[in-house]
Amino acid sequence: MGGELGSRVTSLLEEEPWVGSLEGIDADPPRRRLHRAVFHRIVPGQHDRIVEVVKKFNPHVVVHVAVWEPHSRAAPGVARDLTDDAATSILGAAAECRALESIVIRSGIEIYGRARNSATRPDEDTAINPTTQYGRMVAGIESTARRIGDRIGVTVGTLRLGTVVGAHVPSPLGRLLRMPAVPYSALADPPFTVSLDHDAANSFVAAARLRLDQPLNIVAPGAITALQAIRRGRRLPIPLFGPEWAIAKTVAYLMGAPIPDHVIEVLHRGRLADGARAREVLELAPTATTAEVIDQLYSWPSVVRTPARAAVA
Repeated sequence: MGGELGSRVTSLLEEEPWVGSLEGIDADPPRRRLHRAVFHRIVPGQHDRIVEVVKKFNPHVVVHVAVWEPHSRAAPGVARDLTDDAATSILGAAAECRALESIVIRSGIEIYGRARNSATRPDEDTAINPTTQYGRMVAGIESTARRIGDRIGVTVGTLRLGTVVGAHVPSPLGRLLRMPAVPYSALADPPFTVSLDHDAANSFVAAARLRLDQPLNIVAPGAITALQAIRRGRRLPIPLFGPEWAIAKTVAYLMGAPIPDHVIEVLHRGRLADGARAREVLELAPTATTAEVIDQLYSWPSVVRTPARAAVA
């Protein structure tokens, strides 16, 4: 409930007439003003306290968006540990709740991987084969949720998001594209897709309302390449070949835009997914194409200047 996506999902759930009591957990406080949700500030590693809070609340639906993308809010090792701890504590606690009917979890299209000869635009029936740390992280969450769902007989809905981009979203891909000079692969400039934060949040609300019981790809329509994105943002494109990427990663890290392995994979092999099934099942139309999401990324000011107050005698 504390991250940008979790706060947005919570604010939308507050407006839903079918939602009664609403409680949430996070290590950080919500980033939006919430009106009736109850927030518990608990770090993922405090297993006993999480179990106590969840069991006392006894939810009908659990919406689990506690996923730390590497180099978004935490370094890769810390992100993995936080994600694993949250999944183990929260989903494990939910399994002990008698009222539980449904679990909706956040995953990512990184779960399909980009191994040689893999599907260019995988749908939900494509076998999962994660080839990055982030892909393996979300695969672990899906596995945990499925085991719990099968054991206690509740539905498990999985939203496999494209890279989430939006205002104030701590996205490593978004940070990289907003740098003054942006590297891209000179040997291949493959297409990728993204997810607008608002559309992703709406998808979680719809999935919870429908008690979703299947995986769905949540991606914006269309695609874009890194070079096309760089040009739309009027950044300086830096074409790189293999050996130069090691230097580029170091420079990007020093400039505050570290590049995790799943973003490197996007730049070298692309990342697409078929989102048709989600639009049909959830009955939601994306509000922006991939190109429009990227345009919005560049339209947000890096610095908001507030004029000085006039001196008063």
